[in-house]
Amino acid sequence: MEFPLQSRTLLSLSLALTLAQGCGPVAQEPEIEPAATASRGLGVSGFAELHHHMFAEEAFGGGWFHGEHTGALTRCDGGWPESDHARVRMDLSNLLNLCPNSSSVDLRGVPVLSQLFGVAGAVGSEFIGKIEGTEGDTGLHDGRRDVGTEWPRWDTIAHQQAWEGWLKQAHERGMSLVTVSLVSNGFLCSVLPAQNLKRPCDEMADIDVQLQLARAFDARTDWAEIALSPAHARQIIASGKLAMVLSIETSKLFGTKDWRTELDRVHALGVRSIQPVHQLDNRFGGAALHNAIFQAAQFIENCHIDYDCGVTTNSFTLGFDVARDAAGNCRNTKGLTDEGKALVQAMMAKGMLVDMAHLSEKSVQDTFALAQANTYYPLYISHGHFREVMNPDLADDEKTTPATVVRYLRQTGGMFGLRTAHDETRTYTKSGVANDCHGSSRSVAQAYEFGRQGLKVPMAFGADFNGFIQQTRPRFGPHGACSATFEAEADAQVALQQQSGPGRLGTDFDEYGLAHVGLLPDLLTDLGRVGAHTEGLANSAETFIRMWERANGARTGMADAANDIDTSGIAPYEDRAVREQRYKKVDGASCSGDSQCQSGSCGGCADLVGWCFTPSSKAYGQTCKSDKECTTGRCGADCYVNPTGTCLCDSDSHCGSGQYCGWGLNSGKCQNKKSRGSVCSADRECQSGTCRITFTCK
Repeated sequence: MEFPLQSRTLLSLSLALTLAQGCGPVAQEPEIEPAATASRGLGVSGFAELHHHMFAEEAFGGGWFHGEHTGALTRCDGGWPESDHARVRMDLSNLLNLCPNSSSVDLRGVPVLSQLFGVAGAVGSEFIGKIEGTEGDTGLHDGRRDVGTEWPRWDTIAHQQAWEGWLKQAHERGMSLVTVSLVSNGFLCSVLPAQNLKRPCDEMADIDVQLQLARAFDARTDWAEIALSPAHARQIIASGKLAMVLSIETSKLFGTKDWRTELDRVHALGVRSIQPVHQLDNRFGGAALHNAIFQAAQFIENCHIDYDCGVTTNSFTLGFDVARDAAGNCRNTKGLTDEGKALVQAMMAKGMLVDMAHLSEKSVQDTFALAQANTYYPLYISHGHFREVMNPDLADDEKTTPATVVRYLRQTGGMFGLRTAHDETRTYTKSGVANDCHGSSRSVAQAYEFGRQGLKVPMAFGADFNGFIQQTRPRFGPHGACSATFEAEADAQVALQQQSGPGRLGTDFDEYGLAHVGLLPDLLTDLGRVGAHTEGLANSAETFIRMWERANGARTGMADAANDIDTSGIAPYEDRAVREQRYKKVDGASCSGDSQCQSGSCGGCADLVGWCFTPSSKAYGQTCKSDKECTTGRCGADCYVNPTGTCLCDSDSHCGSGQYCGWGLNSGKCQNKKSRGSVCSADRECQSGTCRITFTCK
């Protein structure tokens, strides 16, 4: 990639010198005084967030996000074609053509890929953030410029959500530990406009910049500190500060460098947790399949098309070597490589935390085998979904976590970071929480209670702020409340929230949902208010530290046999098509879209609520509101003066055999044909069929 501006060249050179010369190891972990551990039996207070991309403005070459983690947050430019954020390149259609077999790839059935690689940035940028209930904040987002009201919101994926002021807000309201994940992805960098990048695409260069930002934040902040050990984390929290645990999530982990040297280097700089794999297969192992964008990215790397089973489409999978498992699911066949097994073993030797998020199921099994061989070394998943309780589309993803993997976490003394998801969740009947606002805290409560009561796994939040993914939707207001499924259901559920409660919290969470990290305490509060039992979640910082202590202490064997997992109580999933029919409205009912009506048609005026109608269902003379309702194609109503009218004639064929369609003052009204001598203007007006030159009927 070419960087024509001298300033960018100087920045890259300066960064290289900084990393080579000015990046010493962190200071040794402070010696812990006896007083600091005296209260260990009671444990530390507060909740934990296990997956937080605080410095992601420097991810992807620094070319995607608007807003930095520090300083003042400012109004953005709205994403116009020369915008400095939230846009992909205009020339992506050529990327797939780098593979000689790309002509056999038909992406018409994969909307996200056909948009990106078909017409590319011209439409692709607009499409990336668009999901049910929102147009998103990518591409042209002129109505999403102003900070505080228009961004961030729950659907933000291109604007800052991890600003330090919001992090401090979360800390002051109960968050005592956060895992800060240093993140990047080379493919996502490569599809961004060159003029928006701060440096050439290099994942580990991005990681190093973020690592320096984390250390600088630690140095200048008196309310947060990087934790180097579980004892250090206890000391930090006991002093009233936020404990930050550094982690790495990137696809090209350590690039092509000697991984042992690199592991030693990042460990010396304070990193205590690593995901061996992220999104794409790498030198260490296989990735869990879940997003077609990354299947295309893998294909661009290896030009492989697998026809053994289909994930990208029903007939093929791009980029990954796949096969069906015993249950018939299409899964990545790649597990941990020899290097991957050695990396995990080396992490365990250092007492580091092994994060299995994004590992293929085969890689998870290989990692668990290593944990067993190391006296059940603790494993955790920093951010994920419980497979059994998710909607069928999401449950099909390899990245979701099944009960069998949760058993591994419990047996090793690990824990699970629950995604604060925006998705539709199946009803867990034992939750005690009505599942009547899809994608909101009520949906998160279904998953949380399934984890608590059914899987019985220790949990913390795994929000994934700044992670290119949406967050928990609101229960109130006009910004996508309850909107994870379809509009008619969302409208009904929002009305139900108003009627049945619990009511609003009185914060931005009410109408913007989980817009930023400062609102995590509000989600915790709302989970309790809708009926979830959140004590374990509220005290999850202690759970995390105990897991970390197990990694660094003597272990005698399995932490928990986990024989009591119970996946019952999940209600059968009712297909969306069935539910849509239930919400369909009869003719005359108010509507805002065709999909809400039994007839499939919603009419209306530009600034008024519409109504359902059946096209061509009204004959001449019947009451109507729209031309389309009439078999004649003409209705006497208008939007303002006469909102209701009758169907009018538009030709003689719409009238009886002895009539004609009138004009002038009688326009649209069927008139009886005239007798001999009557005044006429055309032959069709006369019974005789002739209007004489004297304008009288013959």
